[in-house]
Amino acid sequence: MLKSKKYYAVLLLLLVLLLALPFMRTRKKFITNTGVVWTTEYHITYEARADLNDSIQILLSMIDNSASPFNKQSLVTQINDNKCDTVDYFFQKLYSKAWEVNKASGGLYDPTVMPLVNAWGFGFKSGSLPTREQLDSIIAFVGMQHTKLNGDKVIKDDKRVQFDFSSIAKGMACDEIAAMLARNGASNYMVEIGGEVVVHGVNQRGEPWHVSIDMPIPDDESGAVHANAMVLCLDNLAVATSGSYRKFKEVEGKKVSHIVNPKTGRSEESNLLSVSIVAADCMSADAWATACMAMGLEKTQKLMDKNLKLGVMTISADEDGNFVVWSNKRFANLVKDKR
Repeated sequence: MLKSKKYYAVLLLLLVLLLALPFMRTRKKFITNTGVVWTTEYHITYEARADLNDSIQILLSMIDNSASPFNKQSLVTQINDNKCDTVDYFFQKLYSKAWEVNKASGGLYDPTVMPLVNAWGFGFKSGSLPTREQLDSIIAFVGMQHTKLNGDKVIKDDKRVQFDFSSIAKGMACDEIAAMLARNGASNYMVEIGGEVVVHGVNQRGEPWHVSIDMPIPDDESGAVHANAMVLCLDNLAVATSGSYRKFKEVEGKKVSHIVNPKTGRSEESNLLSVSIVAADCMSADAWATACMAMGLEKTQKLMDKNLKLGVMTISADEDGNFVVWSNKRFANLVKDKR
């Protein structure tokens, strides 16, 4: 009887080992996928049993086909051209988040600003410098209040309304890829697209993910210049940075940022050079970084000083051109040296 029990125990052990063998052969390892999307580089590192690059490419393609104003066949292009009013999952997510930040920022974050951006020559059309009269005529139909979402239908009260989700789409892409990685069993990952970042768990060394924030130094002729302002220590958080120091025009001897105030039609003169936002999701961080740039330094600091959900850091320039760094308590607590 005892020998019989041992026999069956051995058989059971062998069966368990055979069933576990495929999983033992495909143990989790850190994998990195890189590439270029929307004219910017992406770097995605995750711990998984298989390379998920195909799924990443499918997601990026789906988002491009939905939200890219530079894709002539995309859904947002069809909506802007009044050829379609039925929206998909991605458009609905972008639209809902845009409305949320629009209301919280007093209307200074607004994806319908596209006609104004185009008028200044920053969008998909090469515009010349607009006159005050031209700006006023465009402002008349700029604003989320001219639109609404009814189920899967987007309604515009003026056919000239156009959407540009470029300031939030990369953030959503980071969130969607992060969610896909999690569904496939990855608990440790970093998703970075053009400087927008989502992290979860730990890196290859078993440490929390470290994310560096650049100083607002313009590109030189040989390429981008990068100098770290500080390093954040993050887990299950997202960070996005928006700035006026690399994308601007010279107008009458002054720099005009690509971030246009939807209420005035102009890029406000400001000593604010960049804003970095830490949030629970990258879409929120992305949208708020742009909103704060539109608000300017004083309004941003007043609104965000006591904010417990968003970590906020601004980098501005004083009268002598020196960098001035400010952050709220939420952001300061995430700086690596303070942990």
